[in-house]
Order: sequence, then C-alpha cells, then structure tokens
Amino acid sequence: MSRSSPASKPLKTQVCIIGSGPSGLLLSQLLAKAGIDTIVLDRQDRAHIESRIRAGVLESGTVQALQEAGVADRLNQEGIAHSGFDLAFDGDRHRIDLASLTGKSVVVYGQTEVTKDLFEARCADAQSFFFDAQDVTPEKLTTNNPTVRFVADGQTYVIHCDYVAGCDGFRGVSRAAIPEDALRTFERVYPFGWLGILVDTPPVSDELIYANHQRGFALASMRSRTRSRYYIQCDSTDEISAWSDERFWEEFALRIGSNAATHLHTGPSFEKSIAPLRSFVAEPIRHGRLFLAGDAAHIVPPTGAKGLNLAVADIRCLSRALIEHYESDNDHFLDTYSSTVLKRVWKVERFSWHLTTLMHQFPSNSPFEKRMQRAEFDYIASSEAASRSIAENYVGLPLEWED
Repeated sequence: MSRSSPASKPLKTQVCIIGSGPSGLLLSQLLAKAGIDTIVLDRQDRAHIESRIRAGVLESGTVQALQEAGVADRLNQEGIAHSGFDLAFDGDRHRIDLASLTGKSVVVYGQTEVTKDLFEARCADAQSFFFDAQDVTPEKLTTNNPTVRFVADGQTYVIHCDYVAGCDGFRGVSRAAIPEDALRTFERVYPFGWLGILVDTPPVSDELIYANHQRGFALASMRSRTRSRYYIQCDSTDEISAWSDERFWEEFALRIGSNAATHLHTGPSFEKSIAPLRSFVAEPIRHGRLFLAGDAAHIVPPTGAKGLNLAVADIRCLSRALIEHYESDNDHFLDTYSSTVLKRVWKVERFSWHLTTLMHQFPSNSPFEKRMQRAEFDYIASSEAASRSIAENYVGLPLEWED
C-alpha cells in the first residue's frame, strides 16, 4: 500500500513574488509601502543571493526608484556619482560627458550592496520569505485564482494569490510556466565572454573606461574608491584556471592603453569569474495573472551596464500597475504592462547590442567590418550629436507610460 503524500499547507497573499534578487525585493518593498501584501520565494538561500557579484552602475532613474522605496541611505552616502566615461579605441580616448550632454549622471554602487539594502529593509518590515524553495510550480495562471506550489523544509505549500510576479532570472520557473505556443523568444549569443576580477586596489581611473584593442575588449570599472572591478574579453570556452592574476594584469594593461596603464595598481584578486554574453527578449511578458520582470523577461550583454537598471524599470512599471489596481480598481497599467515595458526593453537592447558590437573583437569580423568599428568610434568622437545619443542611452531612457 503506497503512502499518501503529506497534505499541502495553504497560504494566502495578494502578490506572490518568485525570486528574491533586487527585482523581487524592490517589488515587495514598493508594494509594502502601498499596503499590499506579498510572499517572496527563492530557490537559493539569502547568503548565496547576497554574495552574487553583479553590475555596479546605476542610472538616475534607478537611484530615484531606490530613494522612493526608502532603501537609499547607504547609497546616498557611499555611491560615487560619475558625470562621464571614456570610450577608447587602440589607445585613442574620447570622453562621453554625461553631465553636459544630458544634465544627468550615473552612480557607481554595486548590485550586491543594493541587494543587501533591500534585504535589510524587507526583513525589518517582517516580509514573509521562503528560501531554498524547491519544485516551485505556478499554476492556474489564466484564472482569477492563481496558485504557486512549492516545497520548503519538507513541507508542501500552496500559495493562493491574486497575481504572480516572475522575478526569478533567466533560468527560473516563471517564464517556463508560459505555454510555448503563447511565447516568442529572440536571442543573440555572442562568441566570447567577460573575464572579471575584483581587487582591493584604487581604480585605474576616476571614471569608467571601455576599451577596444586589437586583442579584445577591456573595461576599467570600480565598486568604491579602494575597490576595482576589471574585465577583459575572453574566449567563451576559456576556463578560469587558465587565467592567473599575472596573466590577467598583463593582458588588461595592454588593452586599456599605455596612458591609463601608468596609473594601474595591481594586486591579488579575491573574486574571478567568466560571464557569457547574450541578448534575449521574451514576448509577451504577461500570461494571465503572471507578470515577468528582470532577467526572467530579458537579458542584455553587460557592455552598457543595463541589466539591473532595466530590471528596476520593469519593477517601476509593475509596481505602479499593481498599486493602481488595488488602490483605484484601475487595470489599465496591468493590461498595458507588457507592451509598455517591451517598447523600452527593445531600445535598451539596441543600445547594448550597438556598444557590444562597437567595442569587441569578433572572430568572424572581416577587415571591412573592423574598419567600420573604427569609423564608428571616430564619428562618435567627432560628433556631439553622436556622443549625445550614447549619453542619453547610458544615463537611462525615460519610462513612457501608455496612459
């Protein structure tokens, strides 16, 4: 005689959020400020989520969103405002003056720190979390009573909710819950990766440098005035074990240019990883009562520092839509969420694709295509209009609501 499975424990909330990265945490924070109840699930534990090394350049709109959410005290104190950045091509450099071209700036503050700030705020507010959630299964998404089933600590739970927010990343369960015939995906996988290191030395430059060298791309970035984040383009099949610190520094110094390299402080890295590059968009990003946001809906290559910023823009749209529903019984912004977000997503994808194409060495590029890269750089350097276009995209495109 087979043993019956233990009974499921029912839970109820207004919005079930799958994923406790910055997207899910920010959504729960914004909804909580409006009095909307949420439960947050994640397949990982909090320590793992907080330790993930990610981007560190925040658009002005992202900073504003974090301030409005009440989680920007440390950001306001420790974030480093940047009014420009450099593009470099075989040693020639051109500064994109964000402040003069757009009147805006960006702020350097690591995504890891954003996540920690959001966790602290949500825990202080007694947010309901389930970490190490297994077998997470969104169900009945096209009904008025969706559920999310999962297992935690050996107990099966079923969350009954009004809406489900899929903030669980590219490989999460949320997008996979949409039937294949209801979803289209668009993807470009790039034939290289980024080898990145973190090192406790002063940055090589006060501002970021994006460099295209004949041996490949390099990026000089930072996390603070004493902690640097550096990247170089590498083969997509490379292993981290093949890249000693000594080899990395030699290659980075060559690619970043002799003038910048004279200010380079080397040292032992304490984090080293290789990230693949891809562009990806899913359409639509709503299915019934399920709404996708962040990496669950789209991926951009990191060249334009848009991943976190694009996710925050999604959450600004989704939180407004849900708040309008609960406060005013107005579903217009829920109904237009997918089209509103995707319109902006494709513009950001275009910028990230363009900057990636400009600043990297592609194995398949012909001599003609390499000359076109150089011509594009020279045009940007000689044209205020072209530089302004880069600057407008870099500081962040506005949200365009479908009112």
